[in-house]
Amino acid sequence: MSEFIYLASQSPRRSQLLQQLNVRHELLLPNVAGDVVEDAEAIEAVLPHEAPRSYVQRVTGLKLDAAAARLSRRGLPLAPVLTSDTTVALGQEILGKPADAAQAQAMLRKLSGQTHEVLTAVALQNGVQRLQALSVSKVRFMAMSDAQIDAYVASGEPFGKAGAYGVQGLAAAMIEHIEGSYSGIMGLPVFETAQLLRQLGWKI
Repeated sequence: MSEFIYLASQSPRRSQLLQQLNVRHELLLPNVAGDVVEDAEAIEAVLPHEAPRSYVQRVTGLKLDAAAARLSRRGLPLAPVLTSDTTVALGQEILGKPADAAQAQAMLRKLSGQTHEVLTAVALQNGVQRLQALSVSKVRFMAMSDAQIDAYVASGEPFGKAGAYGVQGLAAAMIEHIEGSYSGIMGLPVFETAQLLRQLGWKI
């Protein structure tokens, strides 16, 4: 069993959650100097009529494919590779990362006073073995005024986050109810991740 894993994610929250499990990890990030340029936007593009659960699991698999190729290409020491993807779904509508303030405001207006799903898929590859898990949680926002939404967007927190919010930040003051995995909503479900690592022999 390896003494560490590679985390193929730029999210500091995922790194923090692995630290919570006392899992030693090293980042395996795309687009480093001298390497092949990877198109993250193409990987995260939604297919026509794609359901949120299918989408998040497909994208996570593609991220893992890219990370495994990255590991091989760079000739790094072999170790398990972990990837994850989080999406927010209001019904069958996928709410990704907002491109600008107007898009963030529009997303938050849709979520205001509603219950939505947060889906986080996790995939772990060890040699030819690939393990996957899916965490599904429900989040209800209070009815937010335009002024509250504008102030939140002005904080800068919505950018780079699916659904235009971060549960661990200022948005917590507007969330009425959560059902499911708090860590999954943050971006890496600790329970499911620990289960996958246990299958590889990790003592967690």
